[in-house]
Parts: sequence; structure tokens; C-alpha cells
Amino acid sequence: MFRRLEDRCRGCGNCRELKCSENCTGCRACLLVCPEDAILPGEPETKEYTVAVNGRDVRSGGTVGDALEGAGLRRAMIPGEGDVFSPCASGACLACSVSIDGCIAPSCVTPLSEGMVIETAPEPPLRYVSSFGPHTAGGVGTPFSEKTGAPVEVVCFTHGCNLRCPQCQNSQVAFTSQGNLLDPHETAGILMGLESIYRTGTVTISGGECTLNRTWLSTTIRAIRELKGDVNVHVDTNGTILTPEYLDELLDSGMNRIGIDLKGLRPETFMEISGLHDEKTARVYLENSWNAFRYLSENHRDIFMGLGVPYSRSLISMDELSAMASRISSINRDVQVTVLDYRPEFRRRDIERPSEDEMMRVKDVMIDEGLRNVVVQTSAGFR
Repeated sequence: MFRRLEDRCRGCGNCRELKCSENCTGCRACLLVCPEDAILPGEPETKEYTVAVNGRDVRSGGTVGDALEGAGLRRAMIPGEGDVFSPCASGACLACSVSIDGCIAPSCVTPLSEGMVIETAPEPPLRYVSSFGPHTAGGVGTPFSEKTGAPVEVVCFTHGCNLRCPQCQNSQVAFTSQGNLLDPHETAGILMGLESIYRTGTVTISGGECTLNRTWLSTTIRAIRELKGDVNVHVDTNGTILTPEYLDELLDSGMNRIGIDLKGLRPETFMEISGLHDEKTARVYLENSWNAFRYLSENHRDIFMGLGVPYSRSLISMDELSAMASRISSINRDVQVTVLDYRPEFRRRDIERPSEDEMMRVKDVMIDEGLRNVVVQTSAGFR
């Protein structure tokens, strides 16, 4: 079990949502949630257990994920790079789930016990989800013309994220599994119930990172469409694991709006913003997000797409923003680009929120590079 350092703790409450066992497994999920480094993991127990993985006896300690590796199955944060896609490390996205004695559970945080029968299985359509409700601001995939101050969409937030952004504005969702464990039809039913009340015409799936559990997301979108065929379905994503095949699946399921974050142009900037330390993973993620934008621009102009670009002088230079704008313009100069003014949050409370004047200078820089549809988020609202 982890230990909280009270002299550092500022009472954010993130760690109270951890689902730790009494004995530490060494999963280190506790280190994701704390903005103050006020958590010390417990001393991992050294006891080993005999478990069966796909019919093969394995002797292992720690988590089910450790037993999978003991059976020769490699975990990876990039889909297709290993045998088990394990991106969030908090047990929230369930992309790494396995069947344990006939029940589905995330392998990344589930502690081992003697005699477990573990079977790898297709990604289950289950996800921790919370914060259902109306949304007045919308996301980067919401047309700016619809942002009138009234609810523009109903939204849910999926828990778990594959990035580790130190300035994350939604850390209780991104790094915990505190939500409700829902299947696609339950999720769609709640969203459409809310939509029937607020009459927004748009439902949004956000996060965390909603794309991590591919089966859950595409099935949820399809279930929404079955309940109401003419509603807009908006996916808000960092774009880091989207491929043309995945995008086509989402479009075939019924997605017709998408917001994609482009967190820089240089891998070094992306790593600074995302909090990732593995350069290979960072490069793949950054390339995927740009390629997703390009693919949709070249092949699916019939859907609405918006881009989110972060700005803080602590994280990205004006020169890089200008280069990003130039590249975006060369692909699709009419795409809606929303520049987000990063503010002090989570582990980066040292960041100074850009002034309204500074954000307007950012807007001018983006327009000078040929973009025709630039919106900036400021302390005084969208401009």
C-alpha cells in the first residue's frame, strides 16, 4: 500500500480514488495521480504465485501484467508493438484486460493470487466513465459558430490516458479509475437520455483519452446512432493512436465530428508537453496525430474536424507555433484551429497563463501563415 507524505500533500484527493490492495504489487499507479510527489509506493511484496496464463503455468509476483510477461507476452504502449496493449497504467481504460477465472479485469493493476487462471482475450467493451452532463464550451471539434453560451453538447469523460501531461487539466479523469464501469449500451443510453433533456443535437466522448479501448469506443458510437440517427457524434482525442483503419472504423460506426490535439511539431516539444520520456513512443504518437489530421483532410472533408494546439511560452515557442501553422495550412488551411492557453495545473503550477493580448498575438501569427479559421482560448473567453 502506498504512503502519503502529509507535509507535501495539498489535498487534491486524487490518491483517494486508487484501488490498491493491502500489499503493494509494484504497479506504480499511485505515482501517476499525485501532483506534488507526495506519494511513496509501498515496498512490493516478494511473494510469488503459481498461475496459469493461456494454459501455461507461470511463477510470478506483482500484477497480472507481470505474469503475462513471465509467460512471454510483451506489454506495449503502442498498438501492435507488443502482445498486450497497455497504455494507461491506471486500470481505467481496460485495453490491457484479460479474463481472470472467467471475469474481466485490467492486467496492469490487478494483483496476483495463487491459482489464478488467466486467459488473454479480445479487448472487452468496458470502460470507466464519469462526469456525464451538458457542456457549454464544447471542445476543439465543436464548430465555433455553435458556442453561444448555452449547452452545445452532452458529454462523458473516459478515464485513463496514454499521455502523462504534467499540466493536465483533468488529472482525476486521466490518471484514476474512479468512474463507473460501463458497457457501450449503458454509456449510449445515459448520453442520449441527457440529450433528450438538453436538446443539444450533439453528444461528445472525451477523456482522459477515449480512443484507448477501440472496441468500446466504436461500439458506443454505433449504439448512439441506433438510438438517434440524426445526432452529431463528436470524439475528442489526442490522436496519438489513430490510424487510417481506426479512423475509418469510427466513421463507419457513426462519428461525424472530431477534435484532434497537435501537441507540437518537434518530438522534444511533444515530450515536454506530454510528459513522456520514451522518445520512440513520443515520435510515433506525434506522427500519428499529424497523420490523422492529414488523412481526414484528404479523404473525409464531409465530417467536421477541429484541431487543438497548446500554447504556453514555458512549453512551446512562437517560432514553433508559426511552423505548425504553416504545416497545417499546407494540408488544410480552412480547418478550425483552436489555440488553448495552458494555465497552471497539476504538476506545472509554475506555468503563467498567457494574457489575452499574448493570445491575440498567437492568433495573428497563425493567420499570417495562411490559416483562415483560428480561434484562441483566453481568460476572457474565445476570440
